[in-house]
Amino acid sequence: MPERTKRIIVLAIAVLLALVVLQPYVTGYLFSAREPRPVAARGDLSDYEQSTIRVFETVAPSVVQVVALQGRGPSGGEPAGSGTGFIWDAAGNVVTNNHVVENGSSFVVRLASGEVLPAEVVGRAPNYDLAVLRVERRGGLPAPVPVGRSADLKVGQTAYAIGNPFGLDQSLTTGIISALKRRLPTSGGREVADVIQTDAAINPGNSGGPLLDSAGRLIGVNTAIFSPSGTNAGIGFAIPVDVVNRVVPELIRSGRVPTPGIGILAGDETLAAQLGVNGVIVAGVVPGSPADRAGLRGVDTRAGIIGDVIVGVADAPVRHLSDLTDKLESTGVGNTVSLTILRDNRQQNVEVTVVDVGEQTPRARRP
Repeated sequence: MPERTKRIIVLAIAVLLALVVLQPYVTGYLFSAREPRPVAARGDLSDYEQSTIRVFETVAPSVVQVVALQGRGPSGGEPAGSGTGFIWDAAGNVVTNNHVVENGSSFVVRLASGEVLPAEVVGRAPNYDLAVLRVERRGGLPAPVPVGRSADLKVGQTAYAIGNPFGLDQSLTTGIISALKRRLPTSGGREVADVIQTDAAINPGNSGGPLLDSAGRLIGVNTAIFSPSGTNAGIGFAIPVDVVNRVVPELIRSGRVPTPGIGILAGDETLAAQLGVNGVIVAGVVPGSPADRAGLRGVDTRAGIIGDVIVGVADAPVRHLSDLTDKLESTGVGNTVSLTILRDNRQQNVEVTVVDVGEQTPRARRP
């Protein structure tokens, strides 16, 4: 190969290498946006986006942060927990979860505007994990959250949760109603039935906040998550609004909610399942209670006898404790209800009067 050709090839290779090395610098010089870029036009927001924005802008001002304080000092006490609440009425009543306030001795409520107001507990219902606070200021509060219904909810409906997860106030999450008629144990020792399950992200701090439908109506009060890590795992629960709308007025009127019952101590459902029992085992009976007067028998541990099993109430089957308590609640304190019990492998009916067991102090008797 002639020497001249070799030089040309070497020169070409050098030029190519130079271009490769210099290419980023050349591109950066020629194409860098050194001035603000023009804004790209977009179309209208989708109907779903507009609906979501409308729900948030309408309801968010009525959602508050609830802070429980323990002890009293120059600063008002040390934080003992916090959660979410929402304005219930024009009198300044705020609904939240009972577990948000149960460890506090004083309370403050922070409005969406940032204003902090002292509040006091009006009433608590541990059996429903609900509580009502009242802020000291009456006028100038945001509008109460509109109330909907939970009896006609459908799985698949859009659900919105507004709250203060991890203290991040005014947070909106969206999802759907994942399931209905769940059962949720409460600190009061009972179960709330017809609980709403949602995949809208609910995290610590969301407790007590509203669960809303696409019309911005209250359909539940967010109360718990199911997660080994303690953070959202796509399974959250809310107390249905039909329960809330019955319990909250009672709390405002009298500070407590009657606990309809008949004076029994129910056996553990896991044990009942292991024994093949399809009903509620009567583990013990409160002396002098309607169950005692009706002759119901509890478990006899000495004789190894399981005792009575409640398998029906008012012609409806009883498979879980919540089946019984729901029927007693719908029957109401002071009214009589018919129980179907299984005793010695035979069914029989007994009449019992529903009473407010929350006012009873005697302990259940076990044979």
